[in-house]
Amino acid sequence: MKIDVLTLFPEILEAVLDASIIGRARRAGLLELKGHNLREWATDRHRTVDDRPFGGGAGMLLKPEPLCDAIDALAGPQTCRIYLTPDGQPLRPALAEDLSRLPHLLLVSGHYEGIDQRVRDTRIDREISIGDYVLTNGTLAAAVLVDVVARFLPGVLGDENSLTAESFTGSLLDFPHYTRPAVFRGLQVPEVLLSGDHEAIARWRQEMREEKTRRLRPDLTTHTHESDC
Repeated sequence: MKIDVLTLFPEILEAVLDASIIGRARRAGLLELKGHNLREWATDRHRTVDDRPFGGGAGMLLKPEPLCDAIDALAGPQTCRIYLTPDGQPLRPALAEDLSRLPHLLLVSGHYEGIDQRVRDTRIDREISIGDYVLTNGTLAAAVLVDVVARFLPGVLGDENSLTAESFTGSLLDFPHYTRPAVFRGLQVPEVLLSGDHEAIARWRQEMREEKTRRLRPDLTTHTHESDC
C-alpha cells in the first residue's frame, strides 16, 4: 500500500511513523509512506501557502493554488484523496479496514483554520475526523489515520488475532487483560483465566466487554460498514 501525506511539517510525520510497528512495516516493504511539504508548490519567493479568510475572522486558511497543484501532482487514477478535518466523517474500524484495501491514499493535513472550501469541493474524495476535538497540527491526525489503517494490512501485526479481540470490535470495548504473576501485591487474577476452560474464558471476556461498554461508553452502537472511495 502507498500513502502520501501533504503537510507543512513532514518531519513530524517521520518522527511518529518511523518507529515501532509502522516503522518495521515500512522497512519490510508492506507500506510505502512519504511526507510532502506543501511549500514545495508555493510560487512566490516567501513560499506562501496561507492567507486571511474572506469575510474576516480569526486565523489563516491554506490557499487553493498550492494545494490543488500539489494534489494534482501526487494523485493518480486510483488515489483516494482524504482531508483530515474535525468536521469530517468519524474514523471507525470499518472505515479504516475499507481504506486499507485501497492501493493509494493521499492525505491532506489541515493547518491553521483549515483549507479553502474550493479545494474540498473539487479535490477531496473523503473528509475524515479522528475525534471531536481540534489539534494545533493536522499532521498528527494524518499520522493517527496511517497507524489505524496500517494495522489492517496483511503482515503488519505480529498476531492477526489482535484485530478481532480489541476495543470497538463489534462496537464493544476491550476486556481486561492480565499477565504473570497470578498474584501481585495481594491482587489476584480472576480464577476463570487460570482454569484452562477456553469456553468459560470466552464467555467471561464477552461479559466483561459488555459490562465495560455499558459503564463507560453507553453511546456506542453498531456502525455500518462504510463504502470505499
